[in-house]
Amino acid sequence: MSHVGADFIPVFGDCIRMVRDVLFTKDGQPFIIAGSGTLGWDQVASNLIEPGDAALVLNTGYFGDSFADCLETYGASVSQVKATLGGVVDLAEVESVLKTKKYKILTFTHVDTSTGVLSDARAIAEVVHRVSPDTLVILDGVCSVASEEIRFDDWGIDVVLSASQKGLGTPPGLSIVCVSQRAMKVLHQRQTPVSSYYASWKRWMPIMQSYEKGTASYFATPSVNLIYAFHASLTAITRRSPSLEERFKLHKEASNKVKQAVSELGLKQLPVDNQYAANGMTAVYFPEGLGAADVLPKLAKDNIVIAGGLHKDIKDKYFRIGHMGISVVNAERGDLGKLIESLQTAFA
Repeated sequence: MSHVGADFIPVFGDCIRMVRDVLFTKDGQPFIIAGSGTLGWDQVASNLIEPGDAALVLNTGYFGDSFADCLETYGASVSQVKATLGGVVDLAEVESVLKTKKYKILTFTHVDTSTGVLSDARAIAEVVHRVSPDTLVILDGVCSVASEEIRFDDWGIDVVLSASQKGLGTPPGLSIVCVSQRAMKVLHQRQTPVSSYYASWKRWMPIMQSYEKGTASYFATPSVNLIYAFHASLTAITRRSPSLEERFKLHKEASNKVKQAVSELGLKQLPVDNQYAANGMTAVYFPEGLGAADVLPKLAKDNIVIAGGLHKDIKDKYFRIGHMGISVVNAERGDLGKLIESLQTAFA
């Protein structure tokens, strides 16, 4: 299927429009580009950061470390507010740090996949707008978009970056970013050239606008097959039952069910408080004396695939369970029941 074919053009245009629907935005500018979720960091850094610009990273795990590293690669002067392991950042500390100097951007990981910690996006944005209104609010939503509520316009988010493979229910390979008009203005006012060729929003903007208007355009070849798959998933998310609001509710219910089952097995979760625990995943410590080699093969025999640890300080001490998208909203599949039954057998 050609990326300039008559059949493909409206599919790509629809994807751009439906990304807005998922994020509850009317005028945010989506960018759908071939690449992993990591490309979103490069897009933010190369388009919004100029050498020496101050960036504040709210760090709740591995992906906060990595985003900070990416920003420094593009010349940002990075400060961090770090949460304790399994916790969220102290908003009073964030407010205090924001008052010390002018930050160009503030970034946070909505759900840090390494810890299963959910940050309060709305509260963070409120603090930034109140204390440092010129600072752009950047939300890393790779593990949260379509499984956690994100209200782009109402909360005043400037960039949401995500990827296709988690809550958005598409195979990996698409970097999905949505940018506010305020952030686009900052891009156009920069004094130095955008520091990436492939990630430049100035190069991609005409492409997105053309496809949304129903005309093919070219900068780099889009991932046609993935965009067709993304279209199918977005259609299910935004135009069919259950609604987005119902999906958020279903994710919370599924999360509670999994976390209750884990607790009943006597296992400790990594988030220190359930109110900071993500709804699309659960991070769990292994019992004393057990590790990934003892547990993961047992689950694999039941066709249950879970991930080992990622946080550098406790990498071998815990595992991570994903419960989002189709496994949550299609209850007739019985995925959650199979998962819980397999966990009960593995830890018997």
